[in-house]
Amino acid sequence: MYPPSRQYPLLIQSQSKSSVSEAFKTLRTNIQFSVKGVEPKVVLVTSAEKGEGKSTTTANLAAAYALDNKRVIMIDADLRKPTLHHFFSKTNRVGLSNLLVQQCNLEEAIWETGIPGLMLIGAGTIATHPTEMLGSDRMKALIHKLAQSFDIILIDSPPVMMFSDAQILASQCDGVLMVINCGRVKKRIARKAKEQLDFVGARILGAIMNNVKKHDEDFQYYYGANS
Repeated sequence: MYPPSRQYPLLIQSQSKSSVSEAFKTLRTNIQFSVKGVEPKVVLVTSAEKGEGKSTTTANLAAAYALDNKRVIMIDADLRKPTLHHFFSKTNRVGLSNLLVQQCNLEEAIWETGIPGLMLIGAGTIATHPTEMLGSDRMKALIHKLAQSFDIILIDSPPVMMFSDAQILASQCDGVLMVINCGRVKKRIARKAKEQLDFVGARILGAIMNNVKKHDEDFQYYYGANS
């Protein structure tokens, strides 16, 4: 039995009555109505560069869905620098990479998070060829299988401008959320990241603007959908 990793706090729990928590619930609702007639079931969360808050967004958004009585599963597809397991104090010794190379079965790769209805597939052992693994038929088959059992699948991917992983995954998803750190990323970089996603035909559902300058520090997330 491997010891659990350190835990990162979930804002939607630690600040359950704050505007941050309400922002994630609003984000959940906006995604549900972002595509007319069809609610997105497989959603990729990414960013242009590292350190913009994509993993924090994925974990808290997943919790918001679970609080709405949805069956939710998160997949940490950042096989280079995994983070999601930290939010739930789980080990990362077995996960997506192990599953894709058939070192474990699906039941062994899925972790309970402690939040009813919310499950996690961590990244697993650091992969040697992550891009090829994420674009494999086994990855596509995994997403298809999970879609039969869960109401929504949220996938955390590496930043767009660093690797092609996000583009590969975007083509397998119903939509993409871009997390943008307004105090860090330059507009031209964010625009270039969007262009790369557009190139593979990704459906961009909207952007979460992180670190927006406001008088109230709680207002850190904003959702803007593309019509």
